[in-house]
Amino acid sequence: MPSLKIGWVGLTWSTAILPTETIMNYRIVEIDFDFDDALTDYDKEEIVDEVMSTTWTAVDGDDLVEEITSATGWCINSIDYCYVLS
Repeated sequence: MPSLKIGWVGLTWSTAILPTETIMNYRIVEIDFDFDDALTDYDKEEIVDEVMSTTWTAVDGDDLVEEITSATGWCINSIDYCYVLS
């Protein structure tokens, strides 16, 4: 993994690790959450609409699922997405 020299720390030269993975932008086409019965249909729609209207950044599909799960607090049963080209 490449590193970047960033200066002296104490008596040793410090380096920072540079990411080698490319961050991509994604849009959600379809998503199915593992909602429980505690949410109303309106609340479920709001969460899905918010997720689908957001451009997500992630390294890959697995990372995308983790990002959305972390942001919403709900597990994902299935997902369909597309790449957003800059």
